[in-house]
Amino acid sequence: MPLEYDFEESIGYFVYMAGQAMEKAMTEELAALGITYRQWQVLAWIAHDGHLAQSELADRLRVEAPTLVGILDRMERDGWIVREADPHDRRRKIIRPTDRVTPFWERMVACARAMRNRATEGSLPEDLARTKQLLERILENLGCPYRQLDHTEI
Repeated sequence: MPLEYDFEESIGYFVYMAGQAMEKAMTEELAALGITYRQWQVLAWIAHDGHLAQSELADRLRVEAPTLVGILDRMERDGWIVREADPHDRRRKIIRPTDRVTPFWERMVACARAMRNRATEGSLPEDLARTKQLLERILENLGCPYRQLDHTEI
């Protein structure tokens, strides 16, 4: 029996495929800066939410703690972030960007904007606004706590 599914009618399929294509484009844009897409995501979440604990970052990135530790180890080695003990809970590690990020940040944001412009080229502003509203509704319906992502430029 062949496997069947109505992919043409699945908003999830198109959202997933668009997300994958945007991630690939962003990876290409960031390569010249010597930073990976996952590393950009770490910095973007910090820019969006402020200093975060490792566990909070893992949740937002939807990765397991050991996977995040590898990403953060490389970022710390390369001078992008520091991990500091939370003054209120010594078991928690707070992730902070270093001063090294500052001169690169605008270039990273420019990469994100270039990818976004490439992805939405030829789209009418009202279509983009309706699409954003639909995606916000989907996130709300699914109980996504990280709905307000516009500052991350992802």
